[in-house]
Amino acid sequence: MQQRALGRTGRSVSVVGLGTWQLGADWGAVSEEEAERVLAASVDRGVTLFDTADVYGDGRSESLIGRFLAQRPGHGITVATKMGRRLAQEPENYTPENFRAWTDRSRANLGVDTLDLVQLHCPPTAVIEDDAVYDALDRLVADGAIAAYGVSVETCAQALAAIARPNVTNVQIIFNPFRLKPLDEVLPAAEAAGVAIFARVPLASGLLSGRYTAETTFAADDHRTYNRHGESFDRGETFSGVDFETGVAAAAELAGALPDGVSLPAATLAWIAAQPGVTSVIPGARNVGQAESNAAAGDLLDGASEGGGFDLDAFDRVVRDVYDRDLRASIHPLW
Repeated sequence: MQQRALGRTGRSVSVVGLGTWQLGADWGAVSEEEAERVLAASVDRGVTLFDTADVYGDGRSESLIGRFLAQRPGHGITVATKMGRRLAQEPENYTPENFRAWTDRSRANLGVDTLDLVQLHCPPTAVIEDDAVYDALDRLVADGAIAAYGVSVETCAQALAAIARPNVTNVQIIFNPFRLKPLDEVLPAAEAAGVAIFARVPLASGLLSGRYTAETTFAADDHRTYNRHGESFDRGETFSGVDFETGVAAAAELAGALPDGVSLPAATLAWIAAQPGVTSVIPGARNVGQAESNAAAGDLLDGASEGGGFDLDAFDRVVRDVYDRDLRASIHPLW
């Protein structure tokens, strides 16, 4: 598994990480035993980045990761967590006191004195543009509560504002074949500034698994049921904001362009990771099979760079054609 520099921290993280929203909540139930197997399978395949948040299962995801890593001294895993959604996402709630309380809670959940990386969890634009916010984060670094900080964002404009801050380590943004706008300015700006990019929602909430049909349904407690139109949080978090039936058809077209033996999820993750400026792509997994499949995309990326059977350039042309024809008009202006 390739390892890439995590901004200016001196750390390196795997080009394919593991997103752990699924291990907390909002994707249906995942048992503690299965969650541990997902974490172990990822590590065994070379994953060195876990991405979590204090609200995933109200701390369940962080606690599961903390217990897992406690059993593996010298594990070499970087844990990136997030904060800012334990209260209403209003600028007045992003205070030094709340930052301290939230990070103290995450430290307890993860069983560490210093958090590797804390990201503001898709805060309002006013927060991203507020000097006082970064002063408070710098104090947490100086106090040893956190080692580094970044920002998870919804829009490209927010990403560019965060990248301009001198001590921001990373920006986490939705980027996949159904969300190409970050290619325009965000990835080049991040690369120039030495800011890491984590590509989140890389499989568009499973649409880019290629397994869904227009008739596929999801559990009532799955955000793919209750947030399709942004009822609970930003609509772009679910299926990358793409209309479900449109996305199913687009995914089928992408899958049809692949050679035998190359799956759509692996091709998608490898394509994302191959884009200049991307540090790590962070797909989630609900079971060991998904975790192993995600990690195997790193092998596909290596094979493509060595002139193997997967033609990244050919897939890139299809991705851009499908996006321009079927998705750009409805997606590009919004995020």
